[in-house]
Amino acid sequence: MTRSIPFALRLALAAALTTPLAVGLTAPEAVRAAEPDAVPLTLEKAVATALANQPQLRAARAGTRAAEARSGQALAGLLPQAFGSGGLTRSDAPSPVTPGTTWSLGVTASQPLLDLGAWSRASAARASASAQAESERATTAEVVLSVRTGWFQASAAKDLVDVARETLANRDAHLKQVQAFVQVGTRPEIDLAQARADRANAVVALIGAENDLATSLAQLNQAMGVVGSTDYPLAPAEYPPLAGEEAPIEAMVADALAARPEVSAQSRLRDAQRATLRTAWSGYAPTLDATGRLGWAGTEAQHMGQSWGYGLALNWSLFEGGRTRAQAQEAQANLDALDAQDAVLRQSIRLELEQARLAVRAAKASLEATGEVLVNARERLRLADGRYAAGLGSGLELNDAQVAVTTAAAQEVKARFTLAAARAQLARALGRS
Repeated sequence: MTRSIPFALRLALAAALTTPLAVGLTAPEAVRAAEPDAVPLTLEKAVATALANQPQLRAARAGTRAAEARSGQALAGLLPQAFGSGGLTRSDAPSPVTPGTTWSLGVTASQPLLDLGAWSRASAARASASAQAESERATTAEVVLSVRTGWFQASAAKDLVDVARETLANRDAHLKQVQAFVQVGTRPEIDLAQARADRANAVVALIGAENDLATSLAQLNQAMGVVGSTDYPLAPAEYPPLAGEEAPIEAMVADALAARPEVSAQSRLRDAQRATLRTAWSGYAPTLDATGRLGWAGTEAQHMGQSWGYGLALNWSLFEGGRTRAQAQEAQANLDALDAQDAVLRQSIRLELEQARLAVRAAKASLEATGEVLVNARERLRLADGRYAAGLGSGLELNDAQVAVTTAAAQEVKARFTLAAARAQLARALGRS
């Protein structure tokens, strides 16, 4: 006597095929209709496309250029300055001023000789520009990680389409088998109804899997920063081990602190804030400028007399109401905050490394286990199919075996993706491109 497959098992089959994974791995061949001459998208090409097109990177690069321009503006305060002037005045005033028209031309030049504040401001601007450049590197690393994750997700969705197609092919073969048995009277009509329902569920699962693949490819396009069709194949995926993924945590932390752009950016920000603190204290120091002027003046443009002069200008603020001291206190407080942020960053990097390396270990063990499960599930299906064909097994036994294969195949796809994604995250945590 045969029984219909329980609803819970059918639900597990549908969930295994239609639930989208966050990220995943690929199958060798393209699973969607694409242009005949379309070149498969490799992971390396996806990353290169993102580096050329991602708006986040364009914004980060523009920020770096702006910071470099601010550094040039600050440096200008240390270089010679020259100004030209000219004038034409008409006066009808009474004596002793002689009424009439006066022409004047002149050039004034100055060179700072002593300006501690200007030097400190230039130093702060240079350090800020370096910090922005390191922040650009950090943005690049995040974009690369996002693209890798998106590419793995699309690859996993492609593998799940393969799983759904394999399941549908098995359901088609089983349906033909059951039809033949029912025609000769060796199996009841209920087996045929159940086989048709199982095939219909497999079709629904395949539609869901293909939709998930299209969605994943759209998300990959967004990660690459491109607007276009998602009708392209993906290249076969490779998942080599990450060099040093089994290294001790202390060695990983040392490598990460030396390579992570966030650490360098934080160091440059602290340098900039130290220079800002020096700028604040320089308010107590005098400034000394060398000045010179060459000019011409007269009542007629063609008969102007020449004049010139040069000298030194000393400026020293003797009392400004405590403003300099307050500015220095503010700068010191900001520097203390940056020191604390640096400590937080180092702690977060260590935690990130701990989590990533543990995720890699767990994913490797999970992949090994799911591979064994899949092998045994396929063997179980083979035996169940043989028993059913011989009239020894039930339709429920065969359906259970098919559900087990589908579930195990989906789990194996997820395990491969999880390992690849964990390695990508560990590489990011280590500061590797």
